Amino acid sequence: MPAAAPRLDVRLLAALGRFDRGTPPIAEVNRRIGVLAQELRLPRPSYEQVRVAVHAHRRLGRFPSAGEVLLDVAARSRPPEALVEAVIYRTDRRPKPK
Repeated sequence: MPAAAPRLDVRLLAALGRFDRGTPPIAEVNRRIGVLAQELRLPRPSYEQVRVAVHAHRRLGRFPSAGEVLLDVAARSRPPEALVEAVIYRTDRRPKPK
């Protein structure tokens, strides 16, 4: 049985924004994320994890890139914690818990 990650690594979530432009099938995004995980020597995420992340990405819109957030942090228009938050979710449009 291949190893599977319990959750998506921050680097994979950041790459998700580049791989998913709203048009490729989720299976293709999953394949690309899996290849990147192998290159980074990370456990391959499950299809379900990628599917949930892609749906959130498409629902919330584009995640800001790490470079955009780093620039904002350097300009002191965002706190340093915003880098992690921006990679995981768009903080201004986070879905409300059910």
